[in-house]
Amino acid sequence: MEKNWYNQSPDEALKNLSTTKDKGLSQDEAKARLEKYGKNALEAEKKKSFGEKLKEQILDPMIIILMAAALVSAFNGEALDAGIIIAIVVVNAFLSIYQEGKAEEAIAALQKMSSPKAKVIRDGDHIEVDSNTLVPGDIIILETGDIVPADLRLLESSNLKIDESSLTGESVPVEKEASVVYDGKMEIGDRENLAYSSTIVTYGRGMGLVIETGHETEIGKIATSIATVGDEQTPLQRKLAKLSKTLGILVLVICAVVLGVGILYKHDPREMFMTAISLAVAAVPEGLPAIVTIVLSIGMGKMAEKNAIVKKLLAVETLGTTTVICSDKTGTLTQNEMTVVKVFTDGHVYDVSGTGYSPEGDVTRKDAKVTIEEDENLKILSSIAALTNDAKLQVKGGEASIIGDPTEGALLTFAEKAGNGLKELYNNFDRIEEIPFDSDRKMMTTFHDKIFDDITSFTKGAPDVVLERCSKILIDGKEVDLDDKLREEILSKNSEFARSALRCLGYAYRKHKDMPNEITSENIEKDMVFVGLTGMIDPSRPEAKAAIKECRTAGIRPIMITGDYLETGLAIANDLGIATSDDQAIMGRELNEMSEEELREVVKEKSVFTRVSPENKVQIVTALKQNGNITAMTGDGVNDAPAIKKADIGIAMGITGTDVAKNTAEVILTDDNFATIVNAVEEGRIIYSNIKKFVAYLLSCNLGEVLIVLVSILMNLPVPLIPIQLLWLNLVTDSFPALALGVERGEADIMNEPPRDPDEPILDTEIKITVAIQSIAITVATLLAYFVGLKWYGQGEGLGHARTMAFSALIICELLRAYTSRSIDKTVFEIGVFTNKKLVFATLFSFLLMLVVIYVPVLNDAFGLMDLGPKEIAVVLGSSLIPLVAGEIQKKVRFKKK
Repeated sequence: MEKNWYNQSPDEALKNLSTTKDKGLSQDEAKARLEKYGKNALEAEKKKSFGEKLKEQILDPMIIILMAAALVSAFNGEALDAGIIIAIVVVNAFLSIYQEGKAEEAIAALQKMSSPKAKVIRDGDHIEVDSNTLVPGDIIILETGDIVPADLRLLESSNLKIDESSLTGESVPVEKEASVVYDGKMEIGDRENLAYSSTIVTYGRGMGLVIETGHETEIGKIATSIATVGDEQTPLQRKLAKLSKTLGILVLVICAVVLGVGILYKHDPREMFMTAISLAVAAVPEGLPAIVTIVLSIGMGKMAEKNAIVKKLLAVETLGTTTVICSDKTGTLTQNEMTVVKVFTDGHVYDVSGTGYSPEGDVTRKDAKVTIEEDENLKILSSIAALTNDAKLQVKGGEASIIGDPTEGALLTFAEKAGNGLKELYNNFDRIEEIPFDSDRKMMTTFHDKIFDDITSFTKGAPDVVLERCSKILIDGKEVDLDDKLREEILSKNSEFARSALRCLGYAYRKHKDMPNEITSENIEKDMVFVGLTGMIDPSRPEAKAAIKECRTAGIRPIMITGDYLETGLAIANDLGIATSDDQAIMGRELNEMSEEELREVVKEKSVFTRVSPENKVQIVTALKQNGNITAMTGDGVNDAPAIKKADIGIAMGITGTDVAKNTAEVILTDDNFATIVNAVEEGRIIYSNIKKFVAYLLSCNLGEVLIVLVSILMNLPVPLIPIQLLWLNLVTDSFPALALGVERGEADIMNEPPRDPDEPILDTEIKITVAIQSIAITVATLLAYFVGLKWYGQGEGLGHARTMAFSALIICELLRAYTSRSIDKTVFEIGVFTNKKLVFATLFSFLLMLVVIYVPVLNDAFGLMDLGPKEIAVVLGSSLIPLVAGEIQKKVRFKKK
């Protein structure tokens, strides 16, 4: 039965765990409970062994076909053929494992290695222990800056605020109250009497009772649930598997046709079997798995240079297929740094520029910069904001950070922007006394001298509460009576700021001739002079807006999924361009009442999902995928991890991301920049486009080889190419140009195109037509050279000359075919013959290798080749131009039709 600790009073919780607030557990009892409950730690993600990784590589359908071909070749005495195939399989597998290992090393470098400590009461003593030794029943002391070491039922709280953004996604620290006891069921973000493991104390202090540890904590439950989300094949895996299946069927059909023709022609069965093997070798592009691996590896390197670490090779291409990017708000689309953006005082609204905690920025009114020298109201308001403040602003090496509550840090930054230097304020106006903030009265007051030549109390707090305690207002630097009209104007402005998702605070002061004897709220926080309001927000990242605009141009739909409140999430979404109207937002609790079909319709219309649970995030991602979208999920918190794993492509933040999120994702952004995702998507599109190019190139070459052998068999002629020659063509001649095609630069407008249909095959209709035309042209060109050779030298001892002419013609055809493969609709001359220098070098290198195997005596014997003279070379060169001419004519015809 679920233990709802938030429904229990502190005394009930202590009794249920057999402990006391003053003494805590004894060391012996703590040791016994540690054995019972286990360590307060999450198990590290089990890494795949080398054997498991190797098994994954070998079980790829294309690799299985190659292994089968190698076994058959070995069984028939073709040891060299078998050895070459096995070598390619091994190189491909080890390259994939090596690249993924490099990614794992980069991830390990990002993870924090420190073991946090916890302040605990045991045997009545206050001691510090490793947090992983905590057990249910321990009493924990919490102070500002501490990481909560386990799930706690709070026993005491004094102005306690905790940042729960990593768990709930809520950007503003949550006020905690130990004395609250709830009756019914409460959502995780609304339990003010509980504190959760791995969250951060930003303000105040408290004491808590450990109620859950390790995998039983809320964060632990999320980590455990991730394991139930299965890994799914990427789109490229599915397409390559389908292609492999098609090729496998093709191989079997070809072998059956050859054997049938052989029996019909009454040929030697062994000879026909070897011929069938030749066709099988010709049909399978042996170099394809290795080339795909190498091209994806190159893509991994490029993405790493652009701040995106890709953990799995196939994830590189998946990025390019993305149709929807679901993003967490806090820390991903926003800076996770509260910033004052609006000020209201003296009847005027001021805009505050700058972002985060950097003091660089201005305060402007009607497009004019304003400073405290010329605006008394602004001077006093910024002074109150800075002095009723327990945070500290630090600027080191140009980087600004705060110690303490993010809200108070934002106020310090605002004071600096207004020209009210903190150093001078602290030096000139000491804090004499204070009435600390508490959640009941929602105010904080500090006392200072030398400000109005009297003792002055400064108060900040909830605007409506502060306003209620005021009798005057500061206008143009003078105190005037606060009438109903002025009160209505202030409340109206406060409401306007709140509707824009700004978190508002009100400011007031009161002068005292002498230091009051009784420092209480009732005595001090009354008859005050109201000064004004500030409105702050966790602002969006400046680069995120441009990135989202580019997403839309690329046909990618951005969606915000956040644990924050609806108004806050909608304001950021409107600012970034994710949402265009208020009806595009919905809250998580509404999703809980929907059926699967209803949810699938909702995700088509809504772009902002707020106050969502980790389960809601998984529901949303699942519904998007069921609608046919290729979905990317980005986030940094533990609460994002299940959805990150469920998505087609999971993306975690490398700097602010939790280890759970980083371990779950396929991609980690080392700069936490949403714009980096868009760069990675562009790279993924380029890679997929190039994969299509070299797959089409390899298949047109292989299909041409199949037709060459098949036509010669049907004509009852000796096969023009023997297995070892076909292997050389597939593994050496074709591979280098294919690799060069794999690094072809992207089309300039690739991000202006909509995402392709996820179900679109690698070989679409246009490419199929191109492959068919090129295959036929290659067949015609090669057989033309072969027939001339047979005519000149006959089928006896001169067969080697004819085969060499066919071999040479086929190689040159395929090298020229590489240039036509660079674009589906632009001719070689339109894109430039030499614009892909890698392709130029690759084709020259393959051509030189051809000359080596033809003219080096030992090699030409092994390959069954003969030297060629001038007349044979002339025939070979002339026939080799046929595919190039056919391909360019085909493009011109298709281009004109378009």
